[in-house]
Amino acid sequence: MAARVRHTAFDTAHPAVAALYLAFTLGLTMASLQPVLVAISLAGGFAYSVCADGLCASLARLRWQLPLVLVIAVLNPVFSASGSTELLRIGGRAVYLESLAYGCTMGALFVASALWFQAAATLLPFEKCMALLGNAVPVVSLMISQSMRLIPRFVRQGRQIALVQDAATLPGRRAADAVRGRLRLSSVLMGWTMEDALETADAMRARGWGAARRRTTYARYRFTGADAAALVAIALGGCLCAVISVAATGQYEFYPTMSRLVAWWGYVPYAVWMFVPTALHALEVMRFR
Repeated sequence: MAARVRHTAFDTAHPAVAALYLAFTLGLTMASLQPVLVAISLAGGFAYSVCADGLCASLARLRWQLPLVLVIAVLNPVFSASGSTELLRIGGRAVYLESLAYGCTMGALFVASALWFQAAATLLPFEKCMALLGNAVPVVSLMISQSMRLIPRFVRQGRQIALVQDAATLPGRRAADAVRGRLRLSSVLMGWTMEDALETADAMRARGWGAARRRTTYARYRFTGADAAALVAIALGGCLCAVISVAATGQYEFYPTMSRLVAWWGYVPYAVWMFVPTALHALEVMRFR
């Protein structure tokens, strides 16, 4: 039985097209600390995660994404007691609405960035990175490709270690050993990461990495006129979204009081930009069905 071919957004385009789009998207996501823009980026990243990995896998990731947002939202008022709308007092320390909103926004921005890095690993896999940058900057291209695939491997390995620890712990002591077990999990993960990096380096050296001045790629990607037009469109759209981000982020303040959010035309092109991979993925699936 033949394996099912997995199609993604930008599947038929030159790797430079996906690389430019991801560079703009990651920059916009990490630089736009404004609630509406963060929500749009988070929704776009989650929508593409559903398209690429399925609804069940995307919902399963919420088990660590939502607690992460909650932790950042709770910790920010503790370390930054700023604002003008006091909600409650914990001991002698006030908790302000503005600090809580800032923490929620930062947590959502962190999750959105993680989703887009995960999308980057899907849209720009190892062979495309090497085809794009392998001959020009081979070390940089290798570092980028290895970093993008490290996050999903890190998560999978952490899940496996947690399952083994839970199976080896007696039922009556699981609650008592939860904190200690998670600290041990972090230590095991760090050791596994360093060991995996050393093994990868040895394997690449044994296979002759760096022995030749120029290297071949797994697949040839031809740069066509359609790719050039796509790069121009992405550059123009990215610059427009950057202007929107600067305008929206510059006029919004969390402290001392939160600015009022109003309807604005700039959110529409920004949302269109963030949902481009989802739309292209749907078109690619329909085209090759």
